[in-house]
Amino acid sequence: MASISLKNIIKCYGSGKSATQVIHGVNAEIADGEFIVIVGPSGCGKSTLLRMVAGLEEVSGGEVCIGSRVVNDLEPADRDIAMVFQNYALYPHMSVFDNMAYGLKIAKVPKDEIKTRVDKAAKILELGGLLERKPRDMSGGQRQRVAMGRAIVRQPQVFLFDEPLSNLDAKLRAQTRLEIQKLHRELGITSLFVTHDQVEAMTLAQRMMVMNAGVMEQFGTPEEVYNRPASTFVASFIGSPPMNLLKSAPDGKSGLILGIRPEHLDISTSGWPLKVEAIELLGAERLVYATLNDERVIIRCDEHQPAPAIGSTIYAIPRADKVHHFDATTGKRIS
Repeated sequence: MASISLKNIIKCYGSGKSATQVIHGVNAEIADGEFIVIVGPSGCGKSTLLRMVAGLEEVSGGEVCIGSRVVNDLEPADRDIAMVFQNYALYPHMSVFDNMAYGLKIAKVPKDEIKTRVDKAAKILELGGLLERKPRDMSGGQRQRVAMGRAIVRQPQVFLFDEPLSNLDAKLRAQTRLEIQKLHRELGITSLFVTHDQVEAMTLAQRMMVMNAGVMEQFGTPEEVYNRPASTFVASFIGSPPMNLLKSAPDGKSGLILGIRPEHLDISTSGWPLKVEAIELLGAERLVYATLNDERVIIRCDEHQPAPAIGSTIYAIPRADKVHHFDATTGKRIS
């Protein structure tokens, strides 16, 4: 196991005046054994950053350190990392055992050691009864576990996950998230996990790195990112539904954007006048979509509150200790 240090990481495509910079000076210190999630929308640079750690993309500037080594110029095979991809990348003609053992055979690991490692990984991932099966005879979730097993047997210093759950249905994604959490508790290997799914980020991360257009907007625990977003981008990206961001709230100030999460607005007999446009029922709760001075406002209500009529005017009061302020020009948080 090892720590990871990212020091002013820059990535450019092309050269000279025509070069396009896609990663803009990312700095992060990741402790030995931490599980870090890199999250952001498509095209934000999260997979590019992961691939630079893996050695699959060249670093244009800065240093990537794994443990005490600067690995910028090392080949992927020399970095002591194991990567799990979105598409599983299993050999269809090989059994589960042979898929998991293949890398060890190439590395000329003794047969007895290979069997020991594969059996141990299969036990951790509950694949013990499937070792003779071919990938075509397995579900998507089982194939993804085989891909993780192939990484585990390598006994690397670092795990790199590149959107490994995006091919699974919702139920399997939830189940596999639990398996990944269990796996990390048992092995304690430093892990970087890339996803565009904020639910995966919030549930898996010990700390999360929120990326936007090649810039690391915030790096902190899920609680810090949710409760104290560093920018309007983070506030709108993390949270479902997203934070309400209002330029014309009655108690807003010039040059500021007021932020309030839907669950922190209370329907009352006075307060902000909101015109109800739609109601969305979500089992134990409902979302009320309304407008305030032509800006969209969402309120999260529990099932016991009576649903307001569409087209009616209701009043809501923001909880004072849950109000956020952002600079209207930069979008950055104002303490």
